[in-house]
Amino acid sequence: MESLSEVGQVTHYYSKIGVAVIQLKAPLNVGDIILIKGATTNLEQRVESMEIEHRNVDRAEAGQSVGLKVKDKVREKDIVYRKISS
Repeated sequence: MESLSEVGQVTHYYSKIGVAVIQLKAPLNVGDIILIKGATTNLEQRVESMEIEHRNVDRAEAGQSVGLKVKDKVREKDIVYRKISS
């Protein structure tokens, strides 16, 4: 059984480089499986890499903004969830 835990919200999307900026409400780690959902967005992927101010990080904490490479278009205000296996 899997459940979802909200980890943040998309605040910006750079279409040319395929990067979403996410304002975190909860910690996020490289390797986590995330789901980005919105009115027209439904994207699931593994977190391959994250950046904070152009520096690669393995973990980011609540309150931080991270840049995240995404494999499809996302939109501002989309909600980001982490999948939790139980």
